[in-house]
Amino acid sequence: MSNGLRQGLTSYGDTAFSLFLRKAFIKGMGYSDDALERPIVGITNTYSDFNPCHGNVPQLIEAVKRGVMLAGAMPMVFPTISIHESFAFPTSMFLRNLMAMDTEEMIRALPVDSVVLIGGCDKTIPAQVMGAASADKPAIVLPTGPMLVGHFKGEQLGACTDCRRLWGEFRGERMSGEDIERANERLVPSVGTCGVMGTASTIACMMEALGLSLPGSASIPAVHADRIRMAELTGKRAAEMTKGGPKPSEILTEAAFRNAIVMLQAIGGSTNGVVHLSAIAGRTPHKITLETYDEVGRSTPVLVDLKPTGQHYMEHFHQAGGVPRLMQELKDLLALDAQHVAGGTLGDAIKTFEDVPGQTVIRSRNAPLKSEGGLVVLRGNLAPRGAVLKQGAAAAKLMQHEGRAVVFDSVADMTARIDDPALEVTADDILVMRNAGPVGAPGMPEAGYIPIPKKLAQQGVKDMVRISDARMSGTAFGTIVLHISPEAATGGPLALVKTGDRIRLDVKARRIDVLIDDAELTKRRDAWRAPPVPEVAQRGYAKLYREHVQQADEGCDFDFLARPDGAAR
Repeated sequence: MSNGLRQGLTSYGDTAFSLFLRKAFIKGMGYSDDALERPIVGITNTYSDFNPCHGNVPQLIEAVKRGVMLAGAMPMVFPTISIHESFAFPTSMFLRNLMAMDTEEMIRALPVDSVVLIGGCDKTIPAQVMGAASADKPAIVLPTGPMLVGHFKGEQLGACTDCRRLWGEFRGERMSGEDIERANERLVPSVGTCGVMGTASTIACMMEALGLSLPGSASIPAVHADRIRMAELTGKRAAEMTKGGPKPSEILTEAAFRNAIVMLQAIGGSTNGVVHLSAIAGRTPHKITLETYDEVGRSTPVLVDLKPTGQHYMEHFHQAGGVPRLMQELKDLLALDAQHVAGGTLGDAIKTFEDVPGQTVIRSRNAPLKSEGGLVVLRGNLAPRGAVLKQGAAAAKLMQHEGRAVVFDSVADMTARIDDPALEVTADDILVMRNAGPVGAPGMPEAGYIPIPKKLAQQGVKDMVRISDARMSGTAFGTIVLHISPEAATGGPLALVKTGDRIRLDVKARRIDVLIDDAELTKRRDAWRAPPVPEVAQRGYAKLYREHVQQADEGCDFDFLARPDGAAR
C-alpha cells in the first residue's frame, strides 16, 4: 500500500513533527496538499553533459512525469551518478558498484512508492537494478535507447563495432588519416547507446526478458517518438505499481534469470552480460554459476543478425519487431509464467508483437545465424574458476588452436610494446595480457580487445587468439578469452605464464590450458609475489573497491552487498 510522503520520515524524536517539517519545506517548491497526498513515483535523473548515451534523458523524464500524473500519482525526480563508458577513469566498471550503492541508498532514503530507473550506457542499468534489487521497492526500467546508424562512403556505420573495425584499418595503413577523421564524425550520428548488439543493447534486451521493462522498450531508437511514448507508458505503469508492486524480489526469480540467459545467448550478446547478470543475481537468493550460461548456450541458437556477430544494427532489429518478436521464436526455451513488471506473466506481456513480412534480422529457429549461443564458458589450468569467450564473434579456424604465449604484464606494458617492430610475434602466437582484472587494473577495463600488433595488422592479420583477465566491449569481435578467474593480481594461474609457454584453446571441449606440468606451475607459484598496492588504492573508494570487489565469475560486486544466502545453482 502507498505511503507517499509519510514513509521513511527523518528522525527528530517526534513523528508528527517530522511530517510537518517535511511538508513545510516541500511546499516551498510550490506543491499543493492535493499533490502531496498522492502516491509518489521516484524518477532517476542520470543526465550528464559527459554522457551522450543519456542525451535524451531530460525529454524522457518529462514524458515519464506526464504518464505518472495522467495515472493520478506524483512524480518526483532525483539525481544519481551517471557513468559513460568513454568518460570514466580508470574504467566505468570501477564505478558501477558506486552507482549501485548510490541508487540503492537514494531509493531507501526518499519517500517513493515506486521508482523508474532511466539508464542506458553499459554499466548504468546493471548498477540501477543491483541497487533496486537490494532496496526492493517496486521498480521499472526505462532504457534510453540506441542511436541511429551513420553513413560513410556508401556504407552504414554504428558505434562502436565499426569504430574498432575502421581503427583497425587505419592501424593497418589501409585507411588514410583524413578518412578516419571524417568517419569519426559519422560513427555517432545521434544521442543514445551504441547502435550494435553491444553491452548497452544486450542489457536492455535482457531487461525485457527479466520482466523488468515494458515489451519493446529495448530497441526503440533514442530519438524516435516511440521512445517518448514508451517513457509515458512506463510512467503510467510505475504509478499503478505504487498500489501493489510487483517488487524486484517478486520478479527476479530463478526462472527470470534463466530467461535472461536465453536472451543473452540468442542475441549474440556481450560478454559483459555475464558479469552484470551475475551481479544482479548475487543481490537475490538466486546466484548464477557460469555453468548455467554454458548449459543454456548449448541449446539456444543465435537468432539475431546484428553486429558484431552478424551484419545489421539495433535500428533494424527494432524495425523487425524487436524483443517481443524474437521471443516468439524462443517460446519453448522461456519460462512464460515468470512474473512481469507489466502485470501478469511474461507470456501475457509478449502476446502482442509485430510480425514484419520479409525481415531477415530475426531468424527462425530452422535458419539460425549460429547453431549455438554466442557465449561459451571455458575452464582449465589457466582458468580454474572460469573464463568467457564470445564464439559468435570469433574466427572459426581459431576455435581449436595451440600457440606460443606472448605475455604482457599489464595494460601499460601491452600499450608500450604492441606496436614495437622488434616485438617477437607471429599470427599463430597467443597474446596474453594480465593484471587487468577487477583488482589488478583496477576496475577490469575493456582492454581485453588487445589490438593486433601493428606489423601483423599491416600484413593483413585481422584476428589472433587473445587471453586476459580483463573485459572487452560488447561491440568488439575476435577470438578473445576474457574474465579469466581468478585474476593474475590475486595469484591466479595467469600470473604464472611466461613468454614462450605453449597454450591450447579448445572451444569444443570448453578448455583453456597452459601446457606445462603441475610441478613447474607449483614452482612458479611459490616464487610469485603480489604486486604492490598502488598509492591511489590506499584511501577512499579505491581502497573500498580493492578490498571488497569479487572476482569476475561472481559478477564483481562488493562482497558486503551480495546476498549471503544466495545459493549457487
